[in-house]
Amino acid sequence: MNRREFMRTAGGATAATAAAASTAGTAAAQSSKEVVVGPGGSLVFEPAELYVSPGTTVNFVWESDNHNIVVDSQPEEGGWEGHEPLENEGFEYSHTFETLGEYEYYCAPHRSSGMVGTIIVNESGEAPGGAAKEVDPEHMGVPIQAHFVGIATILAILMSLVFTFFQLKYGESPHAKGGD
Repeated sequence: MNRREFMRTAGGATAATAAAASTAGTAAAQSSKEVVVGPGGSLVFEPAELYVSPGTTVNFVWESDNHNIVVDSQPEEGGWEGHEPLENEGFEYSHTFETLGEYEYYCAPHRSSGMVGTIIVNESGEAPGGAAKEVDPEHMGVPIQAHFVGIATILAILMSLVFTFFQLKYGESPHAKGGD
């Protein structure tokens, strides 16, 4: 076996292993998600909005005291009852969401403080626009589009490489005055 055949075989095997591991990791990651109830003693659900695919189990983990989960609205066939008794740090509650739709919930003692959450069950299990949603730079106070900056950077790098190539290949211009 020569070096090229070895590299082709090793590269193919590595790619196949990486693809299999990536697929297995994605499937495992989509089967359950976690919502933290009162992280660090705050009066919020983290994340406040969660996208899941049908059949995903959401595990609610209490990190502070005196919280519950009261279902505010859900799809007709949703069947989610929440967990209304007040619980303290260390408690966990799970529910598997099967029906497509939006599930809104809140913590009864802290609703007025904004402790509300939403679980959205859709086919993809991701927010509309995908997980890699582009951030609008104008929202951050930047008046120019991010991709224009990227294109300009790439062009500057390419021009530097072209200039360096010609300098190394041909040297200085014959019309340049030297230090003789």
